[in-house]
Amino acid sequence: IPQPPGFIIGTVNDAYVHPPSDPFEGSRHWTIERVIGLGLIPLTIAPFAAGSISPIADSILSILLLVHCHAGFTSCIVDYIPRRVYGKLHFAALRLLGIGSLVSLVGIYEMEVHDIGFTSIFMKLWFP
Repeated sequence: IPQPPGFIIGTVNDAYVHPPSDPFEGSRHWTIERVIGLGLIPLTIAPFAAGSISPIADSILSILLLVHCHAGFTSCIVDYIPRRVYGKLHFAALRLLGIGSLVSLVGIYEMEVHDIGFTSIFMKLWFP
């Protein structure tokens, strides 16, 4: 998208136009990321302390890891593929991330229901 010289639109006497607010930006987004990060701490330590965890806790750990990764990649897209510069590519990157996260969620379901679970697979790979 072509930008005006100096990225300034209008004159210095024009009133400031606030960008539309987004619920996934700002302090709420930061708080959600921190709550997910704090939730990952006990769920990550539990398999090493107990040897294995329940299937429900294993599923919660897998889903929290996916949500944590999705939020991190969303932040990367917002920072490095900004909407005002790349336009439709920004939305395409976000949609591609959403599709990848959905496919990963299906993979987590298959792994938890039809296989031995995330932590058991990780333990077999880490401690052969």
